[in-house]
Amino acid sequence: MFEARRGSITANLQMNPSYSPRIDRRRFLRGAAASAVLFPILPGAALAADRGLSAHEKVNVAGIGVGSQGGSDLAAVAGEGHNVVALCDVDSEYAAKTFAQYPKARQFKDYRVMLDAMKGEIDAVVIGTPDHTHAVIALEAMRRGKHVYCEKPLAHTVHEVRLLMAAARESKVVTQLGNQGHSSGSIRRLCEWVGAGAIGRVHTVHASCDAFKEVYCQLRNLDKLGQAYEVPKSLDYDLWIGPVTFRPYTPFWVHWNWRGWMPFGTGTIGDWYCHVMDPTFWALDLDAPSTVVAEVTDYDPAKHGLTYPPACKITFEFPARGGRGPVKVVWHDGNNRMPRPEALAADDQVPGTGAILIGEKGLILHGSHGGGGCRLLPEPLMDQYTGKNAPPEKLPRVKNHAWDWIDAIRNGRQAGSHFGYGGPLTQAALLGAIAIRFPGQTLKWDDAQARFTNHDEANAHLRPALRPGWSL
Repeated sequence: MFEARRGSITANLQMNPSYSPRIDRRRFLRGAAASAVLFPILPGAALAADRGLSAHEKVNVAGIGVGSQGGSDLAAVAGEGHNVVALCDVDSEYAAKTFAQYPKARQFKDYRVMLDAMKGEIDAVVIGTPDHTHAVIALEAMRRGKHVYCEKPLAHTVHEVRLLMAAARESKVVTQLGNQGHSSGSIRRLCEWVGAGAIGRVHTVHASCDAFKEVYCQLRNLDKLGQAYEVPKSLDYDLWIGPVTFRPYTPFWVHWNWRGWMPFGTGTIGDWYCHVMDPTFWALDLDAPSTVVAEVTDYDPAKHGLTYPPACKITFEFPARGGRGPVKVVWHDGNNRMPRPEALAADDQVPGTGAILIGEKGLILHGSHGGGGCRLLPEPLMDQYTGKNAPPEKLPRVKNHAWDWIDAIRNGRQAGSHFGYGGPLTQAALLGAIAIRFPGQTLKWDDAQARFTNHDEANAHLRPALRPGWSL
């Protein structure tokens, strides 16, 4: 059955590269019933393939990749009162703290062995592995009817993103991307300000991340990769490598540092775009850019392409859509800081990690993770659109990201940052990650055909070959 479903998804994608769960995201701009559009109702009240779930029943959850952020995601689910029944991690020592936290959960190294061994005992999985293994794990879970919470970015390549979107649609499971700020009240407030016209038509957005620069840029360690190291006994390194090209073990890229190495991670833009750009993507109903161009500093892709640059400026042009005009988004990271808008008051700070939405009538300034600390500028706009003057709350509020996912599973609806939303958000970030390999060149993107129309070399990065023995 799973092979048949896999063939159906692949065939649909090959016949129509844009095949994806395009759930309408114009939640408040169209005057429709916002709650029904925000939380699409899925067929059937209970969606788990292996057992029916009532609206008050505990969900049996497995964690895959639980040594770091995945462990935090799992704890958030457990904190809502649900059962952690299995734990899977390729490194027993790295995951030891999480293993000890749930002594009754069965422990595994290989997610495929876990899914085979536990079958109907697992309703849902939380995936916190490195980027390069998100797709193979999430696809296998969805083929088996498991609901999926996957850390951001959703996948490592554009092809994987589109496969995951299609699989989520066909399997009808409940999905959630791990951009936790999407469940905040601040992101909803920001969307409602934009929808109410508080700053007029938004034409430009500057977004920035200056965090963890020493992790994302590993130029200092490039010349050390040829050194030989013994694989730790606690680590199944072959499973850690998973579907991508095999490279000998080095401690410079396992556990956290992998984010700065492009064969496994996606650098600053992959790790932070889904947080910082989430409010803009939602409020402006963005989808796919028409062009993307990158500028890099102290970086030669031919020499340094294994790692991420020390500084990037990546410009996306999003075409007009629906009732809004075109939008330019400029992403800044590392040592590249966003410019200070002229309209910003002298005592207002440009966020190191955050964004500024520039409209015809004013600005919205916010931090990361769901538009934290969002403010309207100039200051009189805050009085006009807050307190008793605040626009109506058209977007339903949720308790938190884990609660939203679990509640969606138990009540037959889709979660807020489902793969139909998180997929295009991730895809934009991945297009930016490709652009840094061709600095100064404007890449023209055709979303319907899922390819760049003017750059065959860039197209090669959309779907890299998988290691023998692995498939999607």
